[in-house]
Amino acid sequence: MSNSCCGTTTALELEQIVHGPNAAALPIVVIGAGPVGLAAAAHLAERGQDFLVLEAGEQVAASVARWGHVRVFSPWKYNIDAAARRLLQADGWSAPDDDWLPTGAELIDDYLAPLAKLFGDRVRLNAKVAGISRLGYDRVRTNGRQDVPFLIRLDSGEELRARAVVDASGTYETPNVLGASGLPAHGEHQAVAAGLVDHALPDVLGVDRERYEGKHVLIVGAGHSAATTLLALAQLSEDTRITWAIRAGGASRSYGGGEADALPARGALGTRLRAHVDSGRITLLTGFFAHRLAATNDGIEVISRDPSGHEQSVLADRVVAATGYRPDHTIAGELRLDLDPILGSTRALAPLIDPNAHSCGTVPAHGVDELAHPEPGYYAVGVKSYGRAPTFLMATGYEQVRSVVAALAGDWQSARDVQLDLPETGVCSSNLAEAQEQRVGLATGVSGGLLAAPLPLATITAAASTGGGCCG
Repeated sequence: MSNSCCGTTTALELEQIVHGPNAAALPIVVIGAGPVGLAAAAHLAERGQDFLVLEAGEQVAASVARWGHVRVFSPWKYNIDAAARRLLQADGWSAPDDDWLPTGAELIDDYLAPLAKLFGDRVRLNAKVAGISRLGYDRVRTNGRQDVPFLIRLDSGEELRARAVVDASGTYETPNVLGASGLPAHGEHQAVAAGLVDHALPDVLGVDRERYEGKHVLIVGAGHSAATTLLALAQLSEDTRITWAIRAGGASRSYGGGEADALPARGALGTRLRAHVDSGRITLLTGFFAHRLAATNDGIEVISRDPSGHEQSVLADRVVAATGYRPDHTIAGELRLDLDPILGSTRALAPLIDPNAHSCGTVPAHGVDELAHPEPGYYAVGVKSYGRAPTFLMATGYEQVRSVVAALAGDWQSARDVQLDLPETGVCSSNLAEAQEQRVGLATGVSGGLLAAPLPLATITAAASTGGGCCG
């Protein structure tokens, strides 16, 4: 009999848990049916591993669908995982034009939905994960821990067992706050509840047009999501006033590499943005540190207070908080995670993605070893693996899952043979403070593009239950 402070497990019960008739046949559970999650499924399928993909949304890549109106600046040739491409082509799929820049909706219709269809009922929709643990073990209990399966509880109350978990749930559901110090600005929650503050990438030229046209709109943030929305607003009627607020002292990093950018569409984004600022169509405010929001009879007032105490304010009709995303590790609270205290990635990965030293294009190849936690068999991948680092690219996520799946299949030689060739983008921040100011990427940017990531011309960063990136 095995005893613990919190209960007793008989030898027979423990034997059934560890060596029950179906223990060896338990599936690998992938959380999130976005680009990285489905890429993981493709690699698992190629290696003959049993798996189940759990998607919280009502459709595949539900987070991507929320920015489906946005055209990414990475062409198709960068947006399709290699294993996924092989499986699709074997099924008679016709690949899109390699050089075409797809919208988020096209990514789903022409790639992700057909890919998910190959997996049939191995992809479950409306399956939101509420928590992950070990069967019969809380986080404190050690002896025999690695021998029992994972227990995955859905918000419906259903419980599933798995032999490993690949968490590609992304960060799109946990945007950063508007407040400049990482804390919500005073009055921010009330303003969001009142519908005066929107998060990144509203469909300004489509279904959301009436909410913005003819209004004074304040965009806060300096990444690609902010730039995308600013350019869309500039296409509305001239009586639509546009104010753009950033913390930095200038917008040069937001303008990016221009003609020198490795992705022409991304370089053009910054060039067009600069032209609108220079012409006065967009009013740029620098040194803006959102401190307080207050609803008035004339709109919403956003007050900035910089570190020296200097204040400035903007009175607008609507505010768009394009301030990026952060990971939420709540569902893994009963697992043993080793998170870097600054970035929130694994400790081993942190120095490789640290924006103080790396831009999106200089992050070195990494895989299962750098993504491993003290909890054997649990891996956070995609934009979630990067924590708050704004340097994620979708190509990186595809290589991550290739490596992790190889390890789960027992092919450690392949798992550790990580390869990644990323061109320097010229637009990713190399300074952590500036990177956080810019929020380069949602997590696609929406953070992460494939290299971009199939993120919006903004980020699938931080994106993405998808994954997706700073420089997408």
